[in-house]
Amino acid sequence: MSQSSEAGQSALSIRVVDQVAAVDAGVWDALASTVPPKSEASASPANPFLSHAFLKSLEDSGCVGKRAGWLPQHLVLEDAGGTPIAIAPAYLKSHSQGEYVFDYGWADAFERAGGQYYPKLQMSVPFTPVTGPRFLVGHGEDADRRRRALASGARAYVAQTGISSAHATFLRPEDLHVVEEADWLHRIDQQFHFYNRGYDSYDGFLETLSSRKRKNLRKERRDALANDITVEWLTGSDLTESAWDAFFTFYMDTGERKWGRPYLNRRFFSLISERMADRILLVMAKREGRYIAGALNFLGANAIYGRNWGCIEDHPFLHFEICYHQAIDYAIAHGLGVVEAGAQGQHKLARGYEPVTTHSAHFIAHPGLRAAIEDYLEAERDEVERVGEVLGEHTPFKRG
Repeated sequence: MSQSSEAGQSALSIRVVDQVAAVDAGVWDALASTVPPKSEASASPANPFLSHAFLKSLEDSGCVGKRAGWLPQHLVLEDAGGTPIAIAPAYLKSHSQGEYVFDYGWADAFERAGGQYYPKLQMSVPFTPVTGPRFLVGHGEDADRRRRALASGARAYVAQTGISSAHATFLRPEDLHVVEEADWLHRIDQQFHFYNRGYDSYDGFLETLSSRKRKNLRKERRDALANDITVEWLTGSDLTESAWDAFFTFYMDTGERKWGRPYLNRRFFSLISERMADRILLVMAKREGRYIAGALNFLGANAIYGRNWGCIEDHPFLHFEICYHQAIDYAIAHGLGVVEAGAQGQHKLARGYEPVTTHSAHFIAHPGLRAAIEDYLEAERDEVERVGEVLGEHTPFKRG
């Protein structure tokens, strides 16, 4: 796939690769890193989900691939000498599962009108509703030019393959700006994040809340651990296979009850434990000598990202304790600025998490479908913004 260059610049081209391993891990991670490393060998993406190790583990375990409906089609921008200078992780999708930006209605309407919505190109991290770079361009002076080239390359992929659309979800502002310039449609949604404003302890955080909310959370935390439940933080070498066996049982139980088809298999957890254990935190609850619940988190440069939860015993408020309160404890103890606790969930608001707007962009090839989606998104944005304003007025923090 060719990509025209700007005037005065050397020719660029885009190569589509069907596996992360086609790009050297050091090159990939250097491009995914938004902060200049002390050396190229030490480049480590601030967002762990964009790392070569994480994405390769998804592929090597079979969690993504043609059979899973996530066919890797990563766009690699190369200079005239064939050196990768930017990457857009991307997948050819035969469904809309595992994305957290829902377009089932679009697909249904288009197919009822005689169109074919699938396959589509999805530029995202599979099963991961976390905002991060979608155009991995490193930190050079021509970063925006590389972003524009990748956005143009995604549109060219749609045109050359004849598919319906391309989608980039959970975008950072610099990526959103580029695709909006290229006439992609803008969509917004909400998540809830905790911000560590220099607290020295959980009690220090509680002091910023209203008296009633403060009392409620203290009682909730006591009740969650009332049945002789203890909590362990496991990271690095503490992540044993037996701990993963326990967590996988929890994960499967939650997946089967809520969705019917868990996305991740047991091998995936072993691979990420082997390849990036220092960027993983398992928060595990134990009672009577055995683990009964757990939450999987990933660690970024300044954030903790909550991803999956499960349990084999039901206890009041244990989910809130393991997923939300413990994450706040860890962030404060380790000086991390943000806790991102996953998609949706207004119940997080009462626990000190604040509403945050997330962004996605959508290139729709069919003019009629595009016009209909554009009208829908305009109304949806107004509603999401209205709800966000209301929620922002109902945080548990002291007024004034």
